[in-house]
Amino acid sequence: NLASCDGRPPNNLPTCPIPSSLLQTISGDLLPYLTSLINSSLTAGYVPSVFKRARVAPLLKKPTLDPSDVNNYRPVSLLSFVSKTLERAVLGQLSCYLSQNDLLDPNQSGFKTGHSTETALLCVTEALRTAKANSLSSALILLDLSAAFDTVNHQILLSTLSELGISGAAHAWIASYLTGRSYQVAWREAVSAPRALTTGVPQGSVLGPLLFSLYTKSLGSVISSHGLSYHCYADDTQLIFSFPPSDNQVANRISACLADISVWMTDHHLKLNLGKTELLFLPGKDCPFHDLAITVDNSLVSSSQSAKNLGVI
Repeated sequence: NLASCDGRPPNNLPTCPIPSSLLQTISGDLLPYLTSLINSSLTAGYVPSVFKRARVAPLLKKPTLDPSDVNNYRPVSLLSFVSKTLERAVLGQLSCYLSQNDLLDPNQSGFKTGHSTETALLCVTEALRTAKANSLSSALILLDLSAAFDTVNHQILLSTLSELGISGAAHAWIASYLTGRSYQVAWREAVSAPRALTTGVPQGSVLGPLLFSLYTKSLGSVISSHGLSYHCYADDTQLIFSFPPSDNQVANRISACLADISVWMTDHHLKLNLGKTELLFLPGKDCPFHDLAITVDNSLVSSSQSAKNLGVI
């Protein structure tokens, strides 16, 4: 795993006594000791506290956003080279276990080998094209979550992992990885005092994205129970509902689905941002245009002429 880190941009942190560039240079000599450290950590089901300290660098979500608005920043955790190497070792074994036991959501394109945003876009586009070819209209709903990674409840996540068959030292290791974390925010020349992190999975970590996808895996059954299909990339979820032009219950069925999704989100300490959720109506071949409007939790989601999905309009 250390060898696989060669060529990565150095990530030097004031909290890490050894620069990552130096670790990369001496990786050959260091490998036996680092392997022993990783094996000891995995066997004991314990993550050293020094590996759970992060320096958070606020990153502007889009260059066009107002830099004076704190809500326009994403908190990216900068972690030490050695701790991320340990995470990569766990990621490899966890991914292998999930894949071999068919435990990954087939409609999730994030964090899978051979999958990307292109995979997600192709799946959604193909579903819409097939519906149109069959003279069906479609509604595409792009869900938006607020601070999704930051509000993950650790107990719910650990229970979810237990249900997936992750137990013993592996479960203990992930529990140790999640608890006792701390962070400091660095902004320009200032650094905050350390603060305890009691919820969420770190953005910028190696394991965080996969853990988040497992945390939200059960959302798929909520969506499917309403007859909608879906595809995900990380915390971006696209819902597709295809229907014949004669169906006059479209708005009600989508509203019911979004209402149940909202309840699921609340139960899982996540927040569905209906103000940024987008709805796009795509008429089928020779089908009339529907001006859809969905009401959920007293919020109105109206159909628009265009929408941006995974960076593509």
